[in-house]
Amino acid sequence: MESSYDLVIIGGGIGGGALAEIIAKAGQSVLVLEKTTVYPDRVRGEWFAPWGVIEAKKLGLYDALLAEGGHHLGRHISFGDDIEPDEAIAKALDMTALMPGVPGPLCIRHPVACELLTTRATVAGATVLRGVTHTQVSLGPNPAVTYVLDGEEHVARCRLIVGADGRAGTTREQAGIELHRDPAHHFFTGMLVEGAEGWPEDVQTKGTEGDVNFLAFPQGNGRVRLYLGYALDQKSRLSGQDAQRRFLDAFRLGSVPWSDAIVNSTPISPCPSYPNNDTWTDEPYVSGLVLIGDAAGHNDPIIGQGLSITFRDVRLVSEILQANTTWTAAIFAPYGEERGERMRRLRFAATVQSIFDSEFGPGTMERRRRVRLAREADPSLSLATLAVMAGPEMCPPDAFSDAMKEKLLSL
Repeated sequence: MESSYDLVIIGGGIGGGALAEIIAKAGQSVLVLEKTTVYPDRVRGEWFAPWGVIEAKKLGLYDALLAEGGHHLGRHISFGDDIEPDEAIAKALDMTALMPGVPGPLCIRHPVACELLTTRATVAGATVLRGVTHTQVSLGPNPAVTYVLDGEEHVARCRLIVGADGRAGTTREQAGIELHRDPAHHFFTGMLVEGAEGWPEDVQTKGTEGDVNFLAFPQGNGRVRLYLGYALDQKSRLSGQDAQRRFLDAFRLGSVPWSDAIVNSTPISPCPSYPNNDTWTDEPYVSGLVLIGDAAGHNDPIIGQGLSITFRDVRLVSEILQANTTWTAAIFAPYGEERGERMRRLRFAATVQSIFDSEFGPGTMERRRRVRLAREADPSLSLATLAVMAGPEMCPPDAFSDAMKEKLLSL
């Protein structure tokens, strides 16, 4: 069976759903091909940085995300074995004051956000198909996607294909776009819990104690998304039948006053582990296709930029599509250039944070203490960290230079 659309989007997640709504509202015919019939808990992608909240507002999606359970966080406290808990609390970062009109980062469950965005795309006029398999792209001036639905093969011809099928998708590889990859630095394990009412609902934290890097992001109503980072030589640390219990026990942290609330909470998600690293593409487009979100390369999840990156991608690509009547590869050059520099800067920030927060052993606690004190004395040493909150373009280029990295690592 054959059909024709202006735009075919492979992947109906965060990026695919958001882009489909915008382009459908602009009067173009849109087909979304989504593999899953029920969006799974993918552990990652549940935190919008303040700059990502601004992107959500520019896309007209912020109010809908908030109404669907989005939860703002007002304070960031960097607990850890290099600082006393009372001092850490006294030095809390007021995230409500970082960017005008943004009351801090926004948390929302990934499956909930995906369902919201594809529903909105359908209401806007896009055709969304679920349970699609075996997508295969044909590129060039007359692109098409072959796919299987309910055992029957279909062909959708279009003006442009958008690859939004995430880091595990096949569209990028089919298009012949090279993916660069940093070596994995550490392992990350994530889990969602409920019944953690003892944890302040406006407080997010990250820090290191002993041989774990811990992160916690409340989602409201006693739910908290948790992460643990640990060394690569501990691959099986949080695998096996009792992984969830061992994960919670790892939050018995002397440096965190409310850790008992986490230890005594109830897991409500899987507990998968994965290596943390960065990937990127030099040009996320070819004739007949453009990539967005993780399909175009992902940032190390240690700094939580995935959703913000994807919404920026969606905004830039949607603006380009609406400003041009002919959708050639050349029109995406500005998007590729901006994304390349954006990802380079965020890669710098993630690399530095990984070194300081997710390296363990003799001397590392003292190094974290020295870095913290140096940054307190010289705020310019924290500019890359500010970029995580305010956006990578908000800081000067030398904040992401080799000289700055050498300066930080020499502390």
